[in-house]
Amino acid sequence: MTEARHRPRRTVGDSLEDFERDLISNLYYQRGTTIESASGPDGYHTLAVTVRDRLVDRYARTAAAHYAANPRFVYYLSAEYLLGRQLRQNLLYTDTERWVRPIAEDLGVSLEALEVYDVEPGLGNGGLGRLAACLLDSLATLDIPAVGYGIRYEFGIFKQTFRDGRQVERPDDWTFYGNPWEFPAPDDRQLVGFYGATQPDPRDPGGLRRVWVPGETVRGEPRHMLVPGYGTQTVNIIRLWQARASRESFDLARFGVGQYVEAVDDIVRAENISKVLYPDDSTEPGRELRLKQQYFLVACSLRDIIRRYRLRNSGWEHFADKVVIQLNDTHPVMAVTELMRLLVDEHGVGWDEAWDITRRTFNYTCHTLLPEALETWPVRLLERLLPRHMEIIYAINHFFLEEVRAAYPGDTDMPRRMSIIQEGDERRVRMAHLAVIGSTAVNGVAELQTKLLAETTLHDFAVLWPERFHNVTNGVTPRRFLRMANPRLSELITGALGDEGWLTDLERLHGLGTHADDPDFRAAWRAVKRQNKGDLAAAVERATGVLIDPDALADVMIKRFHEYKRQQLKLLHVITMMNRIRADPQATYVPRTVLFGGKAAPGYLAMKQLIELVNAVAGVVNTDPVLARHLRVVFPPDYNVTKAQFVIPAADLSEQISLAGKEASGTGNMKLALNGALTIGTLDGANIEIRDRVGADNFFLFGMDAQAAADLRRSGYSPRAYYEADFELRLAVDTIASGAFAKGDRDAFAPVVDAMLHRDEYMALADYRAYVDCQDTVEQAWLDTERWTRMSILNTARCGFFSSDRTVREYCERIWKVDPVRVNP
Repeated sequence: MTEARHRPRRTVGDSLEDFERDLISNLYYQRGTTIESASGPDGYHTLAVTVRDRLVDRYARTAAAHYAANPRFVYYLSAEYLLGRQLRQNLLYTDTERWVRPIAEDLGVSLEALEVYDVEPGLGNGGLGRLAACLLDSLATLDIPAVGYGIRYEFGIFKQTFRDGRQVERPDDWTFYGNPWEFPAPDDRQLVGFYGATQPDPRDPGGLRRVWVPGETVRGEPRHMLVPGYGTQTVNIIRLWQARASRESFDLARFGVGQYVEAVDDIVRAENISKVLYPDDSTEPGRELRLKQQYFLVACSLRDIIRRYRLRNSGWEHFADKVVIQLNDTHPVMAVTELMRLLVDEHGVGWDEAWDITRRTFNYTCHTLLPEALETWPVRLLERLLPRHMEIIYAINHFFLEEVRAAYPGDTDMPRRMSIIQEGDERRVRMAHLAVIGSTAVNGVAELQTKLLAETTLHDFAVLWPERFHNVTNGVTPRRFLRMANPRLSELITGALGDEGWLTDLERLHGLGTHADDPDFRAAWRAVKRQNKGDLAAAVERATGVLIDPDALADVMIKRFHEYKRQQLKLLHVITMMNRIRADPQATYVPRTVLFGGKAAPGYLAMKQLIELVNAVAGVVNTDPVLARHLRVVFPPDYNVTKAQFVIPAADLSEQISLAGKEASGTGNMKLALNGALTIGTLDGANIEIRDRVGADNFFLFGMDAQAAADLRRSGYSPRAYYEADFELRLAVDTIASGAFAKGDRDAFAPVVDAMLHRDEYMALADYRAYVDCQDTVEQAWLDTERWTRMSILNTARCGFFSSDRTVREYCERIWKVDPVRVNP
């Protein structure tokens, strides 16, 4: 067929009148109501569908262009996507907000009132998911043919609330009112098997081909959401899979005799797979469910990828030329074995040819250096849940170890270290090893992390295959995290640079450097920040009831709660400030608001205790009239992308204080610096590259580097020795231990104190003195308003490198080898 036959007739207009007509039509015919009787959700859904229609038109033309070009596609497999709210983004990308406001006013409603119903899709947890969303945004903006694959979690991660300061997890029922941005595609359902047994294939009785007879099957039902590019006609998609029971799962006979619960057992078990992001894996059923989730994602996605490939191609010789699959961390790595199973068992491709195709198709991004974050799975679990895949892993490992022994003859330890199977009391499958062996390229996400991957975590593989290892430093989309999050600053930047071209060429921000010495521009810069801090103060009061001073130093630590990120070090500094004020209440202090944001995993007891302590400290500080004059501590619950868009534009100081060598990259550090916050941080992750670009004079550096931290650990780190040697540190820890934050109960936070003094895995006490002294330097800089403003401007001006557009270009050029496909208007 010709492209023209695939190009639909335009169905939406390009004028205010067309938009208003479509809006009213959708209210009547999509929602089945009238202007007079429409509810808030009716108004939101109607507006969303009307905006979505503009994207559907572009998507149809994108699909036609891709069909005609038959290009190499990028398929991005990720367990998480933190997309954020969709309405405001899609208004921006369709240039329709200018119409919506006057129409809404005519109808007696505000855009902000409708936006209340625009709930964030609950598809992610932290930086991994937000990076995935940024990359999809940039792929579309750069006209790269791409599809993101994930799971449509019914309840997402969880909603965080606090009860007596303790984190309480509530279900994130993000689809309660429906999701107007998605399209169901029931015709593309995929069947996924689990359990069962394998047997020789009669067509290949002596070979590696086998027949798997699953003991249980579920269906993956896809829905897709549109992913528009900014300033272009391209609209890609993200396809999300939801688990459904097979048709035979409802036991009518049991239901008929009153066994109502038992009648739906199979349905519940099947649908649990996509019920919630990251089920708690502290129990055997939880671990099994998490592994089921991972295989469900890749099984559905690979069948869909093959379906898409076969729309324009036949045979398998061109598969790896048309398909590139990026594994976003280890969660989707079972895709390597699943593609081998599909090629060998279902399509009759020979083992060697199938392995060549598989290796050339996959690439792997490693997002961690922490051993516990490099997933391993018990062999016995895989043998029971995915018996055919375990057989394939054994075969891949056998042939790989033959290669290792040939490269290192006589070295008996190298095969043991590099094997996919980790021997021990419980044999386990090393998913990172499988990912490296089954991929063309392996990349880290910041220069230091990539270097340490090659030198430590994946050292043996980097020696064997140095050409496979690359660095692609993370990036963030400036459209959401500057243009949408900080419209006042964006307007000021556009005025200084002349147009909005910087939104797709972020290096143009360098032009702001010439304005850093202009007093009028600095005054305008400060005015924007002050207004943003006023907005944040109002949001904090609504969320917590605490009043904060918009003129105080806004010191923010917003990230997932984990020991290596060292929220405990920030809290020790807060307590030190508190103790200083109490010791000399008449002295002059720099007013400071410390804002925490983030969640701890439901089973992460140590971090949940730390969250409780943060809230307890906040309760003491904010209600003490002496302390509250100089210091406020706030912890708005349920930190997410929407809340980040309030916090980031208002931040003065960005806390990036992880132990050097532990943070892979970070992207919060980039977002904050891009919005003019100054960073206090260690030489860890992308902090190093931020400091290199913004300049050492515009960055507050403290603490050990990765080598010093490793040396200290080897020499025998004693946290108690640091506690004994530093009066202020000892006083801070003792203040916690005294029960001062628990109404005198010395046992309440004893586990936190015990962890600091006897474990301190991430050496917070070792870096305490350097950190507190650096914070004193921060306050001296803050007192020089003009200097601080100049530093802030230069942070924004020099952060153009950290655009996700640059990240995607590097992937395209160095790893994926893909070219853009332009879509005509």
